[in-house]
Amino acid sequence: MSLATPPLPDDALASGPRLGVHTLSNRLFVAPMAGVTDRPFRQLCRRLGAGYAVSEMVTSRKDLWNSLKTSRRANHDGEPGPIAVQIAGTDAPMMAEAAAYNVARGAQIIDINMGCPAKKVCNKWAGSALMQNEVLALEIIEAVVGACAPHGVPVTLKMRTGWCDAEKNALRLARAAESAGIAMVTVHGRTREQGYSGLAEYHTVAAVKAALRIPVVANGDIDSPEKAAQVLKFTGADALMIGRAAQGRPWIFKEIAHYLATGETLPAPKVLDARAWLVEHLHDHYALYGELTGMRSARKHIGWAVRTLPGGENFRREMNELQSCEAQIQALNQWFEALAEQHERLPHLNTAANSVCVAANDEDPTRLLA
Repeated sequence: MSLATPPLPDDALASGPRLGVHTLSNRLFVAPMAGVTDRPFRQLCRRLGAGYAVSEMVTSRKDLWNSLKTSRRANHDGEPGPIAVQIAGTDAPMMAEAAAYNVARGAQIIDINMGCPAKKVCNKWAGSALMQNEVLALEIIEAVVGACAPHGVPVTLKMRTGWCDAEKNALRLARAAESAGIAMVTVHGRTREQGYSGLAEYHTVAAVKAALRIPVVANGDIDSPEKAAQVLKFTGADALMIGRAAQGRPWIFKEIAHYLATGETLPAPKVLDARAWLVEHLHDHYALYGELTGMRSARKHIGWAVRTLPGGENFRREMNELQSCEAQIQALNQWFEALAEQHERLPHLNTAANSVCVAANDEDPTRLLA
């Protein structure tokens, strides 16, 4: 299949899946990423075209609910709904209690994390490690659904294709989750063993979509408008979830939406527009985290934004030596102004990292349904 994939119908992004009483505004979602998808980042992505965003995961451990870290992760002040909170843990009653607690604090959708591959999560048998224990995974799903049902709050599930290549059980677990009342399933096309290495595969996503009646979301390596169109067409998914490709490039949602609707590629953003978005994001970021923590944690966002621009690596190294929010903003303004004198639009040194085609002769994904 060539990169010139025909666009989807004009109404491809008219609205997203329906979850309970909520109809999502489009089919482009921001993936929950620990240390990344805080409220300022989610709001920025929503303003630039994302139709839905899930919070970074919060723990089911009650003793940590009042910690500063958890309170920041659970901050949804001024965020457009529906408010979706992802919870992680290994104990069904604790997960149910965590779901109820977050619903009481304003969560309108609860997402269960069975997709995180991080060792510090999996070593405690949470995240994608739960896919090794389907009995426990289903107990957690049933407990969380049971806790949310009286409040009319839908529960969604994010998972991987399996623990390792020899144990891909996403289809079996997704079927059980649907029977237990899960409202939507997101499948990242990698095993836990892969982490983020190698390439995502979409046969498993397509098989899950073919087997379920509830919405299914495709996730993994969706890093360009062309790739987004390919993945939607190949999997038949109801929506796409985008994570790492949005780091430093939050306008990717606008780019994908335009391509899906028209088949045309948007030009790169104007340099001064990108600067305005980044500065606006940083002010919001500083307000949430405070001066010292905000200045330090902002470095990664700035680094992502400039890494593929001419002189971006040198600027990133210099910026990492700055010791105040004011100095960061001043340096950013000056650097982008100098770039704008040479380029009207962002002059990226390379294209999206990994726009790999789905081969036209790939096997029928429904073979996995047996």
